[in-house]
Order: sequence, then structure tokens, then C-alpha cells
Amino acid sequence: MCFGSKLKGDDPSSRLNNNDYDHSTRPVDSKNTRPTSSKMPANYIPPSGPPPSQQYQQQQQQQQQQQQQQQQYDYSYIKPPEGPPPEQKPYHDWETAVPDTSLLPPPPSMGNQRSSANNATLQESEQGEAWCSQNPFTPPMTLPYELLLAIDRGDVGVVQPRGYKGSLSRTRQGVWAGLTRAGSPDTSISSANPVYSVNAHSPMTTGRPKTIYYEVRIARGSRSEVTLALGYGAPPYPTFRLPGWHRGCLAVHGDDGSKYINDRWGGKDFTSPLKPGETVGLGMTFTARNPNAPPSYGGPQTTQQTLLDVEIFLTRDGRKVGGWNLHEEGDAQEDLPVDGLEGFNDLYALIGTFENVEFEIVFNPGEWMYRP
Repeated sequence: MCFGSKLKGDDPSSRLNNNDYDHSTRPVDSKNTRPTSSKMPANYIPPSGPPPSQQYQQQQQQQQQQQQQQQQYDYSYIKPPEGPPPEQKPYHDWETAVPDTSLLPPPPSMGNQRSSANNATLQESEQGEAWCSQNPFTPPMTLPYELLLAIDRGDVGVVQPRGYKGSLSRTRQGVWAGLTRAGSPDTSISSANPVYSVNAHSPMTTGRPKTIYYEVRIARGSRSEVTLALGYGAPPYPTFRLPGWHRGCLAVHGDDGSKYINDRWGGKDFTSPLKPGETVGLGMTFTARNPNAPPSYGGPQTTQQTLLDVEIFLTRDGRKVGGWNLHEEGDAQEDLPVDGLEGFNDLYALIGTFENVEFEIVFNPGEWMYRP
């Protein structure tokens, strides 16, 4: 079909009539020209991958993404500030600056100004202090071998103090029964011989730890407020005072449950008040000090170098219910020295009583409820 009056040869755009055409080019051989067909051969297999146009688009997209990333993360165009770089700050080693306090014992508890149960008068306290100033510590004794064997068996005697109102008798080996009447004053029953001997028991001499211990059985018929105390003291001690109130002595008091270490005020909170019918025990363990032990809070000032660790423990009905370390309890402002209790003085068992109470003192290990 013809859409104009001109033939293809008459069209000025035709190469045949174009003077700019390069006639030196090779003419097309009409004989060798194969007719083109719009149909694909049956065995035609297309090349793998996307068509060239799509590959070009993907390459362009990748180039654009790379350019965007370089613009986003490339900070090379930022000029550094003028002048030399600032000096690097030293590394703060916080582990050294803040030491590990988990190995430290708890801080010492604060003492009470008065007991929550019973208190002696100021005059009696001053009398006890005056007595101690007039009677210094006695040096350690050398005990006979037979006496040491008797102490190990629990065959320990007691001394009834002056002013004691009541009865005190030996019922069997190592067991003493006591009964005080109403209105009895403060007194301390003492063992007849030391239960800890420096010359015989000190770990500095034997190379072994040493534990001293005894129990007191409180009768069920005693008053609800147990007016009794368990303690240890270096000789001599004023027996008209309860144990724990003056130098070289410690004790746990039954009426308020407080512990007293050279404390004539209100002691420190320790356990609940003792009860009628209970069996209560008090012990001390002396061990040669370990120089590799973790640090501890500074204890009270002493006149001798601390070479022994001293642990005090309390039992109730055969179970250990609490304790403390003698050298962890010192407070520089309130607490008095613990001289006499550090293992360099002989120690006696002291059982304090006042008012009416019925009890048994048990030194015989075969009858203890607790086995240290």
C-alpha cells in the first residue's frame, strides 16, 4: 500500500540519492542475502542471565548505592582541627581504685548505753573499776600434769563467791548444781582452775588450735527472765560483778541476750534473751594467725602483738547460734581494749548470777549437748 506519491527511491532521505553516502562501502550481495524469519528455530536456547538491558540497570543501581554509602561513611573530607592532638587521658583502673570489699567482715556493731533489762548502779561500776586498778593481771601459771588431765576430762571445780546467796554443790564429776534466792546481788562463780592455760594450751606452743567450752542448763522452774550470764575472764576478776563488765573478761547475759566485752554499760546486741529449760554453751577457739588471711577492720588497741585469732561462739540446745571474732569488734571511739582475752593470759570460766535462778554447770564433755 502506498502512503505518498513518491517512491522509496525518490525520498531524499534515501541513501541512494544522498550525496553524503560513502559509495566506497561494500555493496550488499543480493544473491547471498538470506531472508529473515520472524520465527525462532525449534532448537534455540536463550542465553543465561537477564537480558543486557536489565544487567545494565542493575549495574547502575549498584553504582548509585556504592556512591551513597561512600558519601554517608566517608569522613575524609572533614579537616582535622589545627594544632597538635590533645594528650590521651590516663586509663582509670577502677578495680584498683575501688577494692573488693566482699572479703571484709561486717563493720563492728555499736554498743548500747544501757541494758534493756537490768542495770547496776554507777557506784557499783566505779567500785569494780577501782578493784581492777588495784589488782593487775596475774602471770600465767604452770599447771601440774595431773591437773591438766583432770581439766581435759571436765573434772573442774568451782569457787562460790563472797555475797552469793543460795546453794552450790557438786552432783557428779564435772557437774555443779546451783540455786540463788530472790534479792541475790550480782556475783560471778569462777572455775577453781583455768580452763585455758597459756603454757599448756597456747597454739604458739603446741602448734594446734585450742577450744574451751562449757554448758549451763537452766531449770524449767526458773523465772521467765533468766538472771544468769556465761563468760570467761583473765584472773583476777571482781566476783561481786557480773562477767563481761570489766577488763580481761567477756560474757553473754541471759536477761537481755547482749554480749559484753570489757563493757560496763549496755553491751552489744547479740542474741535473744535466754529461756528457762534451755541448755546454753559458750566457747572460745584460739588459732595461730594466718598471715595470708584477707584484711579485716582494725580492732581495739592492745598492749601485745596480735598473734592469735580468737573466735567466740554460743550454742543453744546443742546448736551453734552465733559468734564473733575478738579482733573484729573494736570501735576506736567506744570500745575498750580486749587485753587478757587474746590468748596470752590464763582464762577461767565465769558464771554470773543475780536474783533467783536455778541452774547446772556442766564441764564434763560426756554430758554436753553440743560437740565442739
